[in-house]
Amino acid sequence: MGIRTYKPYTPSRRGMTSSDKAEITKETPEKSLLSSLKKTAGRNSQGKITVRFRGGGSRRLYRHIDYRRDKVGMSAKVLGIEYDPNRTANIALICYEDGTKSYILAPEGLTDGMTVMNGEGAEIRVGNCLPLANIPIGTMVHNVELYPGKGGQLVRSAGNGAQLMAKEGKNATLRLPSGEMRMVPITCRATIGVVGNGDHNLIHLGKAGRKRNMGFRPHVRGSAMNPNDHPHGGGEGRAPVGRPGPCTPWGKPALGYKTRKKKNKSNKMIVRRRDGRAIK
Repeated sequence: MGIRTYKPYTPSRRGMTSSDKAEITKETPEKSLLSSLKKTAGRNSQGKITVRFRGGGSRRLYRHIDYRRDKVGMSAKVLGIEYDPNRTANIALICYEDGTKSYILAPEGLTDGMTVMNGEGAEIRVGNCLPLANIPIGTMVHNVELYPGKGGQLVRSAGNGAQLMAKEGKNATLRLPSGEMRMVPITCRATIGVVGNGDHNLIHLGKAGRKRNMGFRPHVRGSAMNPNDHPHGGGEGRAPVGRPGPCTPWGKPALGYKTRKKKNKSNKMIVRRRDGRAIK
């Protein structure tokens, strides 16, 4: 993937970049794997805003991604690499020997005509999905399951990859992109390789309109609000916070406040947190 730049013929074009979509080989999506995507604009069933600063955006159709990869022992041919507006990663359309088509996350290096396979007998090759027990230590993986058979939940965004560090007993230890060291049941599946579209984080939107097309509305600072709307609001001119530390609109600490439950059952699976400390 490369980054496309533009001539600054308008102020918003100055510094704007986008993907050149060099990896994309298929323009139109597979109709059988599409469904309509209903928008909520951040509101619940009562019409109340539960997620602020959401709404609008371009219309999208949802592409159904096969995170489970449960067709075992059957090879599939890659028909094309497509753009997906619902995620940062590109997706690959594959067709199995029995004619079934499905979408998978497109790892780096996967191209048209290549074959992928699922199950214990699959080779250690980019795009193949197999249990962690059958993957050599040191291999980079993505789309990792947390619970056997549930489907991949970890390491799914563009450019990310987890490294298999160790296998001991019933668990395998992974180093996640955040730096966290976490144990996962060794029977969980993962896909070989790193997620493609790695230059996604280098894209500069350049103007507010591109953000609105993504479904984001303007974010308002608390200090610009009235005191009845936010604890930071009010005052003559620009005023300091005026209380111990910055906080949310509901008075909760906003920086450095730990929200993870101390008695969370999954604490025993975390070997080292992303900040380098061990879970007590």
